Amino acid sequence: MILPRPAALLHAWSRAARRPGAVPLRVEWLTVSLALFLLVFCNVPFWSRLLAVHPLLPANAAGLLAAFAFLLVTLHLALHLLAWPWVLRPVGTVLLLSGAVVSYFAGRYGVMVDVEMVRNALQTDAREAWDLVTPGLAAHVAALGVLPAFLLWRTPIRWRSPGREIVNKGLVVLASVVLLAGIGLPCYQTFSAVARNHRELRLLLTPLNLLQATSRYVRHHGTSPQAVVPFGTDAVRVASSPQRSRPAVTVLVIGETARADHFSLNGYPRDTNPLLSREPGLISFADTWSCGTETAVSLPCMFSGLTRKDFDVDQASRQEGLLDILQRAGLEVEWQDNQSGCKGVCDRVVHATVKAATSPGRCTEHGCLDEALLEGLGSRLDRLDRDAVIVLHMMGSHGPAYHHRYPASSGVFRPACGTSELDQCSREEIVNAYDNSIRYTDTVLAGLLGILRQHGDRLDTAMIYVSDHGESLGEHGLYLHGTPYALAPDGQKHVPMLMWFSDGFQRDFGVDTDCLRKRRTSAFSHDHLFHSMLGLLDVHTGVYRRGLDLFADCRSMP
Repeated sequence: MILPRPAALLHAWSRAARRPGAVPLRVEWLTVSLALFLLVFCNVPFWSRLLAVHPLLPANAAGLLAAFAFLLVTLHLALHLLAWPWVLRPVGTVLLLSGAVVSYFAGRYGVMVDVEMVRNALQTDAREAWDLVTPGLAAHVAALGVLPAFLLWRTPIRWRSPGREIVNKGLVVLASVVLLAGIGLPCYQTFSAVARNHRELRLLLTPLNLLQATSRYVRHHGTSPQAVVPFGTDAVRVASSPQRSRPAVTVLVIGETARADHFSLNGYPRDTNPLLSREPGLISFADTWSCGTETAVSLPCMFSGLTRKDFDVDQASRQEGLLDILQRAGLEVEWQDNQSGCKGVCDRVVHATVKAATSPGRCTEHGCLDEALLEGLGSRLDRLDRDAVIVLHMMGSHGPAYHHRYPASSGVFRPACGTSELDQCSREEIVNAYDNSIRYTDTVLAGLLGILRQHGDRLDTAMIYVSDHGESLGEHGLYLHGTPYALAPDGQKHVPMLMWFSDGFQRDFGVDTDCLRKRRTSAFSHDHLFHSMLGLLDVHTGVYRRGLDLFADCRSMP
């Protein structure tokens, strides 16, 4: 990259100051206008939430006005420090466009922006992201992003000489500091109390929320890749039944966006599990909780061996997980994906993604239905000659395009929302579409059990299903998922977990299903998956924790 010489910079600056056309604006007027536009038009969700927790009453009016003034001065100061001829317009354009996008999702779905939301957005594949690109989003971004950015580029600016511009910025900084002190000090107690009691406000304040979350993400991911640290290197298998002669296969199904309270197996009044409810031996654990509220967190967390309290995405990405340990212990491990990838969990085992070429009857331009995960599974089971773990990663009920997650045959709840623009549907229609997707998950899991039973003559089989997180369906004005865990409603964290074991699997691994059935109302979480899989499959390692093995008290050991 060739940097311009100082003389060239001064020449360009003088040309910018003499732009012909309309009457040029001083840079202060442009930055305060930009700050005012962002604060008012891109922060409607923020002001709505603030007024909900701090209503506009005569006693509060002065405090709300002071908050507006404080934020305006703060935003103007930040923009004014960036107001240089080659910086202001590009930075302003990015802020306008990103602010428009963030304000749309915050207003439409109740999305709050933190580092996990940024990570989730960056790890979402094009297929999922396309469901969110709607005419409503395009119109919103055009009105609040594209048009103001166009005006920003068309507005001539009256620049001072470099020396005078620096002096002016110093005066603006001084005046802003005085104003902020004058506004903030008298209202500090009120400001701090509201901010402390309502953390969600800072996650709605655009563009500060996006800038802070993005900077945190870049700090953590901008470093050079590090080698993956071995974990559970002492793992070995000690067979619970030495006389066992048949291979055993455990199919671990990772659901997507499924809520436990929308499974009729757990008492939901609608019949969303018509097939599974008739499956003998199926156990539904009704009190299970996720590690996160988005796939980018929950998926690596449940396979990491770390509890939710101790979990860190970056630490998990640099450390081997459950599948590495199972493979090291001698099991054949395979991952089949119908989602946006395994988030690093399956990088060191055999893995593949469902493709339209191999499942043409199940796939459209909107992605593949989850039954595509079952195609070819029977043939793979026929070839197994040793114990194996197969992970199926579902598309499940991923929104907002719930209507793309199931075929017409599963659309029994009507009328169902048929668009990604959820504001165009009633809440009843949204719930109908979502419940149809849950009913289709029922079909897929029942089909999987049918395949496992077909191979019962030569394999001992088991199925474990658990969703990565839940979903908001309009409660408290929230939709979709990804709300920070501490603020998220139960609908985003309370997930279904199902288990089924063939008679041979129960016998050979000492599984007491009557004991498990008695524990179906006990509280479990993603923290239990790692240790439960190790315990169930007789993998002995120093990283195993018996207290987090839900099978520990329900197995007869040799």
